[in-house]
Amino acid sequence: MSPQLSQPLAYTEALLGQFASLSQATDSAALLGDFLRGVAQLSDCELAQLYLLDANHGCLGLSTEYLNGILQPRDMAGSPADYNDAQLLQFALRQNRVVSIDSLSGSLYEIGFLPPQAKPWQSLLCVPLLSNRKVVNGLVLCASRRHIDLQGHADSLGKLGSFVLGQLQLLQRLHRPAGNARSALISVPSASGFGLIGKSPAMRQTYSLISKVLHSPYTILLHGETGTGKEVIARAIHEGSPRRSRPLIVQNCAAFAENLLESELFGHRKGAFTGADRDRVGLFDAANGGTLMLDEIGDMPLSLQAKLLRVLQEGEIRPVGCNDTHKIDVRIIAATHRDLASLVREGKFREDLYYRLAQFPIELPALRERAGDILDLARHFADNACTFLQRDNVRWSEAALSQLAAYTFPGNVRELKGLVERAVLLCEGEELLTEHFSLPQDVFEQDSRLHLRERVEQFERSLVIDCLRKNNGNQTLAARELGLPRRTLLYRFGRLNIKPGDLNG
Repeated sequence: MSPQLSQPLAYTEALLGQFASLSQATDSAALLGDFLRGVAQLSDCELAQLYLLDANHGCLGLSTEYLNGILQPRDMAGSPADYNDAQLLQFALRQNRVVSIDSLSGSLYEIGFLPPQAKPWQSLLCVPLLSNRKVVNGLVLCASRRHIDLQGHADSLGKLGSFVLGQLQLLQRLHRPAGNARSALISVPSASGFGLIGKSPAMRQTYSLISKVLHSPYTILLHGETGTGKEVIARAIHEGSPRRSRPLIVQNCAAFAENLLESELFGHRKGAFTGADRDRVGLFDAANGGTLMLDEIGDMPLSLQAKLLRVLQEGEIRPVGCNDTHKIDVRIIAATHRDLASLVREGKFREDLYYRLAQFPIELPALRERAGDILDLARHFADNACTFLQRDNVRWSEAALSQLAAYTFPGNVRELKGLVERAVLLCEGEELLTEHFSLPQDVFEQDSRLHLRERVEQFERSLVIDCLRKNNGNQTLAARELGLPRRTLLYRFGRLNIKPGDLNG
């Protein structure tokens, strides 16, 4: 634990003294102040700072600051509400990486989070602080106006800081009123967080759930209707997690036959089956250290469900044609529009896997449940379409906005995106009008006895057929226009019972 100093024994004695002293603290403010004072003394730095994540792990804030021998919390009126734009802090936080710089003046780092001084800061050490569950809860930072190597202090200061956070939680529980046991855990995350769009209560609830699981290793199950943005949510979780520097890989479990899906996920060895002329790395290995999203998990064959369960329980895989297993570190995000509980009762989905996947379920709201979000999303898609087409942004007529706001969007966000992009293509002027939108108002009036799922599939079938007709049956062009991989479009042909003869109608 001791860094390579001229007097390591003295440093170790001082460090042990800090542990002993901080264990006696009876007040949270005194605990944090004494901790930073100890950090400054141990590192021989003029500045020590403590940054803590909020209860939802969505916002990083400056908790306490020790500068030039004086404990002086920075004026909150002059400090940012969060440090999402402080790239150095976010790198240490999201990647769970120690940052040590001994020549700040020659670096490209932006250090606006450090207090301004007459003499510039030269050295910096930023260390993530872990909870007992190995989740990053904050950062401790020390800085000096001298050129010194602080790397050797990282391990000891990290352990001391984690100890302090544990003590802080104990003190907060001891001093919390009995009737307010959970008040400290309740906060509303920013509606603009995670790169998602929407301020409706339904989406704010989704943001809250994301924030609670962002920094944990839990398996997540995303459930929602087709087109609600399950892959977008999975990407937001990955990008906001400590795994963001590693790959996010998405695999549709309905896009492959059973034997091909097993090879795709687990990989295979040369000679494992006919055509296996060389070793192939599977998606679990490719996503090692990162995130693997298994879309349409309800369509995974039962035999593969058993193998997936072992991956979740043991964290190891065995490639096809191999006798040996090896460990992997992959976070699984499963997604489906199907009712897995019903599939379990029907014997089509393993019960043990269902409970393992549903460790942390997130129900994605349908667009019709997101009051107020439709127009924000429509404007966003229109701006993106204009950028893609290299044209000036278009205005929206009130009539067009009212028409969109009144529509129920059975195809959810995916349908809205397609309608807006088509409207931008049709718009030859500077304003989107009602005639640029072709909303199928009576698409479900043919049979009122249809259930919601059947109605959505009926609309989706009509949309796919219309797109194929428009592209003269060219599946590649149709898939591109619909924003789908070609193999996913082919899968939908079977699910929606689309046949070549349907294109002639």
